[in-house]
Amino acid sequence: MAECDPACCDGNFGKQSACEEKTTRVLEGCIPLPLPDEIISEIVPKAKDYALLHGAGMRFKDTYNPDILQMAPFFLLPSAFPRREFDRVVKLQPLINILMHRIAHDHEFLESALKNTIRVDDFTAKLWEIYLTVREEGVSQDLSLGLVRSDVMLTKCHAGCCELCQTPPYVTGHQVEVNTIASGFGHMGPISGSIHRYVLGELRKPELLHHLPENNALAELCGGMISAWEIYGNKKAVIMFVIEDVTYNICDQRFHEYEIRRQRPDIHVIRRNLTQISKNGKLTNDKRLIIDGDEIAVVYFRAGYEPGQYHSEKEWEARLTIERSKAIKSPSIQYHLAGTKKVQQEVARLGVLQRFLLESEANLVGQLFTGLYSLDLGPEGDEVIKMAMENPDRFVLKPQREGGGNNMYGDEIKEFLEKVKDTPAREAYILMDKIRPPMQHNYLVRGGTEVKLSEVVSELGIFGVLIGNEKEIMINKFAGHMLRTKLSSANEGGVAAGFGALDSVFLFD
Repeated sequence: MAECDPACCDGNFGKQSACEEKTTRVLEGCIPLPLPDEIISEIVPKAKDYALLHGAGMRFKDTYNPDILQMAPFFLLPSAFPRREFDRVVKLQPLINILMHRIAHDHEFLESALKNTIRVDDFTAKLWEIYLTVREEGVSQDLSLGLVRSDVMLTKCHAGCCELCQTPPYVTGHQVEVNTIASGFGHMGPISGSIHRYVLGELRKPELLHHLPENNALAELCGGMISAWEIYGNKKAVIMFVIEDVTYNICDQRFHEYEIRRQRPDIHVIRRNLTQISKNGKLTNDKRLIIDGDEIAVVYFRAGYEPGQYHSEKEWEARLTIERSKAIKSPSIQYHLAGTKKVQQEVARLGVLQRFLLESEANLVGQLFTGLYSLDLGPEGDEVIKMAMENPDRFVLKPQREGGGNNMYGDEIKEFLEKVKDTPAREAYILMDKIRPPMQHNYLVRGGTEVKLSEVVSELGIFGVLIGNEKEIMINKFAGHMLRTKLSSANEGGVAAGFGALDSVFLFD
């Protein structure tokens, strides 16, 4: 695990220290800022129009109307990202894919990692129950479609304080999490780069365009679904998107559907929520999944990752019906479990990566990890809780949830742990070192608000596609990227959840 040298930080991990004071606090952007007011007043309306007319839109949450879209928030300029670190995480993505795939197929490890969590977290327990049911009945479809996204943030570092920081700008990428379900923004990632290509062109800076890397996330992710459909082997079967009752992030989802149609006009996509599947879905005697008369070849979950999407036992029965079927699922139930925070915390333990990867591969992936800590009952968890309560600003407290807005920070951590420190409820959470990325300056463009220069930080998502079973991996590749950026004062960064905004990377050497 790569971290600051204690001699540099005086053992003061995560605190404001000599290591941070010697670090460049703000990365320089692609062009000098601030921009003159007359340029801002001219370029912002153009950028807004471009975004809206190219599908960078979302539905209103406060006043929902399915016939009206608002512009998704975005930053006016691409954000600086070191080419060295971008290339590193891109090259590592196939290894991340393999890691998650092998974890998903290691029953003993999943059981050991989740045994305490399922005692206290009802949602994870229900997923585990489905997993065991399918496993005991006999798996009808042994192939899984992994549409994985590994999220990383740059970490400020003192020159030469670790092996990854030997050259400027003395930052390295650390993994925030790996998403195995509803890994969104396959459309929003590429369209953000298109917005920035347009803006740089309008600013008469065409010489900068080569700093924006090619991004084929939408085509690659949809290509993965098409490959799974082809492997299923029924030309009349369809791909089903499992969706929320109300889809706010509609453009990102619909453009996946449109891209599938663009690549393969003969493939039909249907969209159903779990309630609809519970009413209209059935299994044939040979385990084919039939929805409203259509046989389902591939199931792509854009919902089902949080408790509120299961209103009753009917939705859970629908999830079980899907998992029992021959349809190729993204994710399969074991992939869903492999993506839980608790599993990722256990994987980060010293020596565990070697269970799934070669020593050389494990060393490379391990350099991405930051500190992840168990809160399980016992002396180890007690020490972690003491550490967190003494200095809560060092950490992030994470439940077994996806979708943004669930984590705790600062005094919120201390107050929560005070309540649960002596109860099994603490085992539903993990603790992670808070990553402190270098700041940049950029203009947030959001409908109905003034555009102003702000301090921001970014999170890079690297997509991967894998198709395989326990014995064979048929497809494994890097599949594009996305960048989310937020104000430096904000903790959460999810765009769909309302915390962050679209962005793209501007690579520099």
